[in-house]
Amino acid sequence: MSWKQLSVITDKQYASALSDFFSQFGALSVTYLDALDEPIFEPELGQTKIWEQTRVVALFEMPVYAEVLEPLMCQQLPDSALKDWRLDILQDQVWERTWMAHFKPMLFGDKLWVCPSGSEQESSETVCMTLDPGLAFGTGTHATTALCLEWLACFDLSGKTLLDYGCGSGILAIAGVLLGARHVSAVDIDTQAITATKNNAGKNNIGSNIACYLPADCPALQVDVVVANILANPLIEMVQPILTFLNSGGHLVLSGILSEQAGCVMEAYSPFCQLQEPVYEGDWCRIVGIKI
Repeated sequence: MSWKQLSVITDKQYASALSDFFSQFGALSVTYLDALDEPIFEPELGQTKIWEQTRVVALFEMPVYAEVLEPLMCQQLPDSALKDWRLDILQDQVWERTWMAHFKPMLFGDKLWVCPSGSEQESSETVCMTLDPGLAFGTGTHATTALCLEWLACFDLSGKTLLDYGCGSGILAIAGVLLGARHVSAVDIDTQAITATKNNAGKNNIGSNIACYLPADCPALQVDVVVANILANPLIEMVQPILTFLNSGGHLVLSGILSEQAGCVMEAYSPFCQLQEPVYEGDWCRIVGIKI
């Protein structure tokens, strides 16, 4: 099956109306894209940020006459409000397999392999995690995940307990088990993340070693290591809930933090932890500390 993809660049004030217009004419989905390389790093919870110049992209089934929508919309908005109309035909493909062509085995800390199915690495000196793209974020290709995996692979987790707060795909929780943690808990607000974590743990034959919870269901844990790879604002807002899980003398690993946000995050945690200098990877960083 193929689809028609219609897109146009418009001013911020017209993006929502254009989205509604496409939806009324049968769009399967409507997406906003940045048309001028104007970064929006972290919108407030519940808000949808729109760029000053936004490309609105609508996906239609092939029988829909999407090409007639351009003149219809041009009748309703000023000439200057709509530009660079594009109509493309998207051919069907198995998107996960196409993406996996670019997902190669990755080694972290000379100890931990993360590999797609069929590309597992076997060595007596390393451990290997099998992970495929699925429901939730996290395959190790993003800098924030890689920074956490590097730390876990270089830290002695033998016999330790670990909490992956904001587990996503479960990659950090699974890494913790494979690297020797005695027990691992995984928490996320998204039920799909819980499902993905359980599925990925099962693929690695360690399902019984990871307990998964929504925040409301999480018991009063006390662990030796907390890893939280989320975003700067939630990390700052949840200082006390996150630290409540961590034993005194336990290690805290924070990521999902833009380099320019490191100071704010460190300020929030420094009264409660001895913090190391951030470790940077591109635009992102990792902050590690020990709870006082």
